[in-house]
Amino acid sequence: MKTKTRREFLKKCSQASIAAALPPFFLLTSDKSDSRLPVIGSGVHTYECMHDWLVPPDGLVWGDTHGLAQDEHGFIYVAHTVNKSSMRGEAVVVYDSSGRFVRAFGEEFRGGAHGLGLRREHGDEVLYHCDINRCNIVKTTLRGAIMWSHGYPREDAAYEHPIDFVPTNVAFAPNGDFFVGDGYGSHHVLRFSSVGKFLGEVGGPGHGDGEFDTPHGLFVDSRGKEPVLVVADRGNRRVQTFDLSGKHLRTVKDDSRLRMPCHFDTQGEWMVCPDLDSQVCILDREYKVVAQLGDGSAVNGEVGSRRKQSRSEFTPGQFITPHAAIFLQSGDILVAEWLPIGRLTRLRRV
Repeated sequence: MKTKTRREFLKKCSQASIAAALPPFFLLTSDKSDSRLPVIGSGVHTYECMHDWLVPPDGLVWGDTHGLAQDEHGFIYVAHTVNKSSMRGEAVVVYDSSGRFVRAFGEEFRGGAHGLGLRREHGDEVLYHCDINRCNIVKTTLRGAIMWSHGYPREDAAYEHPIDFVPTNVAFAPNGDFFVGDGYGSHHVLRFSSVGKFLGEVGGPGHGDGEFDTPHGLFVDSRGKEPVLVVADRGNRRVQTFDLSGKHLRTVKDDSRLRMPCHFDTQGEWMVCPDLDSQVCILDREYKVVAQLGDGSAVNGEVGSRRKQSRSEFTPGQFITPHAAIFLQSGDILVAEWLPIGRLTRLRRV
């Protein structure tokens, strides 16, 4: 099947839904409240699957749950587009480490909240927002005060009209620079200085090594001897790595186990990769898939075809469209899915 872009997925949302079927291989367990939770994975990658662990506050209705981050104090940040039916418009919602709602902000990101990155700068932690509606990158404090914004990179000749600029995610270099994936625009990866000055490009559109089709997510991986830029080349159904000067290092492709990688996060020796095609993957240091968690591909059908379903139709213990995933400080994994009614799932280590 020909790989489809995000825009093509959206066109498919009106297609008839595929009925969910409860898989026969589910293992069930009990938590402290005696509710039954599916267990997914195996060995050191075994988790209880807690769907809808985070719920929006009164008056706010999830839109597509797109981005995740956790700060040094354990507070969790969720970026979502806000449902059209929502009485409130905050696109960034904050929870404590136990899942209790703390605050919300960012009405200006309603409809466009996508990638969310967090890092420490000059003694304070800050957030980087990728807004796919206004097509810009915005830096804010942890409470949402805008510090800096950058839109269309007019400094780059490659972005002359009519090339689009729709940034999807950011990655941070040790020296303060940051990379931006123009995943829904012109399929470039851009590099900026810590103050937002455009420095150049890494790759461009295409299907060869060092070229991209929807460079949706990216991450600077420091698990090895030298930091490496890892790009989720989603439209090409693969992962690519580069040194921090932009030199291509590797192309990793495994269609059967790594289908549509969206983004990355690391903790210890492991990398978590949300895969829009029905699963969350765990990768080792060589970017080999060592675990496929909650793989719902057998019942999900074409990517995006279940987006019109209600929660009662979702298959417990299986993912539909994982879009972001982070390791929590506890070692658990939090997953956000590209669904118009949102879903935040905690994978609690067993």
